[in-house]
Amino acid sequence: MGFKPIVTKHKKRSPFRGSWRGYMTFLGIDYQTWWFLLIGAVFTGYIILDGFDLGAGALHLFFVKEQSRRIVLNAIGPVWDGNEVWIVIGGGALFAGFPVVYATMLSAFYVPFMLFLLGIIFRAISIEFRSKEPMFWWRRMWDICYTCSSALIAFLLGLILGNVIEGINVGPDHVFHGSFLDFFNMYAILMGITTLALLMMHGAIYLVMKTEDRLYAKLTILVRDTTIFFVIMILLTSFYTLLYEPHMAKVIRSFPELFVIPVMMVLAIANITRQITKRKYIYAFVSSAVTISLLMILVAIELYPNMLLSSQSPANHLTIYNSSSSEKTLGIMLTFAAIGVPLVVGYTTFVFMTFKGKVKLDEMSY
Repeated sequence: MGFKPIVTKHKKRSPFRGSWRGYMTFLGIDYQTWWFLLIGAVFTGYIILDGFDLGAGALHLFFVKEQSRRIVLNAIGPVWDGNEVWIVIGGGALFAGFPVVYATMLSAFYVPFMLFLLGIIFRAISIEFRSKEPMFWWRRMWDICYTCSSALIAFLLGLILGNVIEGINVGPDHVFHGSFLDFFNMYAILMGITTLALLMMHGAIYLVMKTEDRLYAKLTILVRDTTIFFVIMILLTSFYTLLYEPHMAKVIRSFPELFVIPVMMVLAIANITRQITKRKYIYAFVSSAVTISLLMILVAIELYPNMLLSSQSPANHLTIYNSSSSEKTLGIMLTFAAIGVPLVVGYTTFVFMTFKGKVKLDEMSY
């Protein structure tokens, strides 16, 4: 007597089921690209959020009265340290996802990064120490320190971005072979000033939303002036990029449908000026944040899949594939990122909702 084979019917497996790898494969995006997008999104969030803090700090000395300076300090007081969390997340994500890029960048940009850290330290202690003593010279000293450190950080962000776009002297061993003075090239300086102008405008718009009366009136003038400054600088930087950095338009030339991104950016900048004229500053602030996002998207599109360009040879470029961690590491860390980043977004949203509205000075103020 024979045995009948047992036939089991198997259900068709859904492409959505399974591990993170299944999800990534289904979407047609590999781990390296997801990490490239994640790091870009985190650094964009940092520039938007901490950007208005830095812009407000760079404008600090434009306010003459003691009460005005205290008000603008308290406008960012509840949020500035939380906004800095995003740069920590970005650095950690870069280290976890692309350790070779992390090592090369920190060794190549050693001096700019040290200046960046000093700027962060002195900005923090300036905010905290300024109101500890009532003496004029004491507060004046920390006011100057606060403005200089904020402006320095904003300028260095643009300087580093400009060098990443133009390329640095990296050899086949992924070691930087240039000097500190190489970073102060024409394009990087231009990008640094443009970034400073952008963040000053971004910060001025934020401050005008948080103030009232005579300080509000003064800030409306600063918003107008910083917007003009930014428009001039973005035009100069754009022309320079098209003339002397042709690789930054290569992808858009190859895919004309992507031309919609720079068009949207121009419209966002135009909307900033339009909303400022109508004194609808919340919409101007949103347009400013959109402008920052679109600028970062343009840079990401033109760099991808490269992360750090070499001025020596294209063969020495650090890409998302030759500088990433193992796929297992990327998969595990991506799971943690999917849990952690929304928590930070939720915390940031909660803080902004809690401290919304105009600034009022009290005994707990700076």
